[in-house]
Amino acid sequence: MSKRLIKKMFKQVRNANLKYDLIKMNDHVAAGLSGGKDSLTLIYFLWLLDKYTPLEFNVIPIHIDLGWGMDPEPLADFCRQLGYDLKIEQTNIGEVVFKARQENNPCSLCANMRRGALNNAAKRLGCNKVALGHHLDDVVNTLFLSMLYEERFAVFKPLTYLDRVDITVIRPLIYVEEKDIDQFIKSQAIQVVENLCPADKTTKRNEISLLLADLENKHPGARRSILRSIENVNENNFWK
Repeated sequence: MSKRLIKKMFKQVRNANLKYDLIKMNDHVAAGLSGGKDSLTLIYFLWLLDKYTPLEFNVIPIHIDLGWGMDPEPLADFCRQLGYDLKIEQTNIGEVVFKARQENNPCSLCANMRRGALNNAAKRLGCNKVALGHHLDDVVNTLFLSMLYEERFAVFKPLTYLDRVDITVIRPLIYVEEKDIDQFIKSQAIQVVENLCPADKTTKRNEISLLLADLENKHPGARRSILRSIENVNENNFWK
């Protein structure tokens, strides 16, 4: 089962890469590794993409240490097994968000600061692209968050050029479902690093995730259909 699952997920990653031209020859790709299941899956399938396609590119895994005292060794060891050297960027983001600023909505500030630290580290290490571990469920969840709480239709793109830092952000897992990531991590006995964030599983995003899980149970394939709808959106779809 695990081999079939890996082949299925690899095909989805390859298809996303081909459709959106995410990684090109001789790219230097920084992979953001938090230590969670999504980022560990990301680095594994980047490794497969490099190993089993004609593409030649470099991967540099980067971990942004938020100051929670997390042990990065399991993450570093997994990277070594794939032939990569994990780069660790020390920050005090956790202290700034939860102590100095005491944000009511800590996730937004934390995400912005983490992205900034990751992009700066990637640029310093000579990378032209940053790969993030957002998957299909994340795409759909983000859309519903924007509609329900911001009253707008907004979702992140598979490929985005950030002109201020001259970095292109890519999301190779956009066709991969979270349930397959969960199964992949378990089948390969990959050690996930515990999330020590105080706000973990208490956010609006988690509420939306539960809502869409219920929708998926009632209508199997709903998330993938919503993703296809996002890809098919154009100005002629509105106000008919």
